[in-house]
Formats: sequence, C-alpha cells, structure tokens
Amino acid sequence: MSSRVLQFRPETSLPLIQEVMERSGQNLLACYQCRRCAAGCPVGEETGVTPDRLIRMIIFGEREEALNNILVWKCVACYTCGVRCPNNIQTARITETLKQMAKRDHIEPLLPKVAAFHDAFLKSTSHFGRVNEIEFMGLYSMHEVRNEIKQGGGWKAVADKIKTKAKLGISMIKKKRMHIRLEKTRKLHEIKRLFNKARDKAGN
Repeated sequence: MSSRVLQFRPETSLPLIQEVMERSGQNLLACYQCRRCAAGCPVGEETGVTPDRLIRMIIFGEREEALNNILVWKCVACYTCGVRCPNNIQTARITETLKQMAKRDHIEPLLPKVAAFHDAFLKSTSHFGRVNEIEFMGLYSMHEVRNEIKQGGGWKAVADKIKTKAKLGISMIKKKRMHIRLEKTRKLHEIKRLFNKARDKAGN
C-alpha cells in the first residue's frame, strides 16, 4: 500500500502558515515532529489525528484538511501537548484559531453541538466577563432548537426539545447545579475591549 507523497509548495503553504501563526501566537516552524505531544493527547486515538499531524497539515498548506479536521472540534484544550512540547507549542491555541477560521469561511462544523457550545460560551463571557449559567444554557439550547428546525424537524419536535431543556434547567436549579444570580467581573470594559480587538483582528 503506497502512501501519499507530501510536497511543500510555498505559494499555498506560506500564507496558511503565516495566518495560523499570527492568529494563534504559536511558532509552528519550531515543530520538528518529535511526537511527544501525540503521546499525551487524550483524544488523539479517538480522532486518528494528533497535534503533530495537524501542524504538519498546516506546514504543507493543506488548508481544507486542516479546517475540516475532527481534532479541531474534539480538542479538550487540556494543554498536555504544550507541556510536553520541547518548544512550548500550544496546539489548543491552534485548534481554537482553526475553529475561528472555519467559522469565518462558513464551513459547517463537524460537530455542531461542540460549535454551539463554543459560541454560547464566548457570547456569555463577552457580556459579563465570566459565564452566566442561565444565559449560557439558554443560548446553547437555542442553537439546538435552530438546528432542529434546519434539519426539518416539525414544530412538535421543536416544542418537545424546548420542554426537555426547560425541565433539565429547572432540575439543575433545584439541585443547585445552575445558579440564577448574575455576577460580573471587575473592569468589564477591559474584557469587552479584548473581545473587540480579537473580533477586529479576525475580520482582517
């Protein structure tokens, strides 16, 4: 069985490398494929792709493969890869960057629920500087309802989804697993400024 020959083409590779490095703050060119990150990745076996392989995709300019990679959506951001890496490359920051790039390019996420969770978390954090549990779960549930509608589920299916989520929310509040109180971080304007800066940078 022959394996595909990889070829480095500067015209396709360099723009992708530069974009990912600039957005993630990680020096991908310092990776020499020692695979220490692969040995510690908790989802590498499940996804079939390890951090070193993802970096190699980017180095070789495989934009489509990198943006449509299951590791991007299953990475749990445990930062084990960065701790093990002799050059301190944090792959979690690379997967976060690829998520944002995929969203900008209107690429459908491989795991819609993970994408919905991610969006809801960031939106709630941008409002209060920390996650407000009621708002966060409400935003996440609305994503699921919207997906139900997109997939052609009837109004009964949508109503059942809302009812199920409402019951779960009430149960969690009663058991003190979700809290109603609203808490804001100090100097919220600084958090908002960081979000605005990141948004402006992503638009460039």
